[in-house]
Amino acid sequence: MSTLASIIDADVSLSFAPEVAKAVQAFFCFISSGVDIQGIFDIEDGFAKQDVRAAQIAYLKSIPEVAQIFEERYIGPTHNVEELIKLPKDSLGYAYAYNLREVSYPAGFYPKVEILDDVSYYSLRMRQTHDIWHTVSGYGLTLFGGIGITVFQYAQNRDPVGAILLAGDILNNIKMQRELDTYMLIVHESYNAARQAKPFLAQKWEEAWEKPLAEWRAELNVAPVTDRTPYLPLTAI
Repeated sequence: MSTLASIIDADVSLSFAPEVAKAVQAFFCFISSGVDIQGIFDIEDGFAKQDVRAAQIAYLKSIPEVAQIFEERYIGPTHNVEELIKLPKDSLGYAYAYNLREVSYPAGFYPKVEILDDVSYYSLRMRQTHDIWHTVSGYGLTLFGGIGITVFQYAQNRDPVGAILLAGDILNNIKMQRELDTYMLIVHESYNAARQAKPFLAQKWEEAWEKPLAEWRAELNVAPVTDRTPYLPLTAI
């Protein structure tokens, strides 16, 4: 049997674990209908035991300040959005709470994760702080911000889930016959902004809610964001 035939036979005989099959299904749903929150969690679960996730964690732990967070298994204190909204209007806490209120997201709406290892710690910490990343990066809780923060997190963390979300969204754009120039400009800008910024994953946001958002951004070298309309029809160009 030829080498090629052996590879093909091996590929055909592969069987997926249930969580991987669910992730594959979610990806094809992204192509058909666009990205949805539950599908994101399904894809994240599907990657938990994959080699690429282990390689990503190894990369993150090669960054000294991020390695420290992993070693501590830092989990911020529980916060109350109603209390954060009372902070000064220039503070991170106020901006974060305001953003959540604008989209009617309750704090901690995400599925809980039991911390068993580095992968589960990473998953929980990112779920806890995802909307903080939205707030500090400037990529708000909008369609534009969704693309921007996906790329931002991918660029900073080498997160394989980000790559899958981006691929699914681009393929959905092709299906829906939208132009991609503006979309890819957002990708380019947010990737560069993330690479210039200091590691968000290393931050203990919850210990300085009162710190001005502008101060956080200055300390982390966060570039200003140019808002754009990402999902333009082909007739718009």
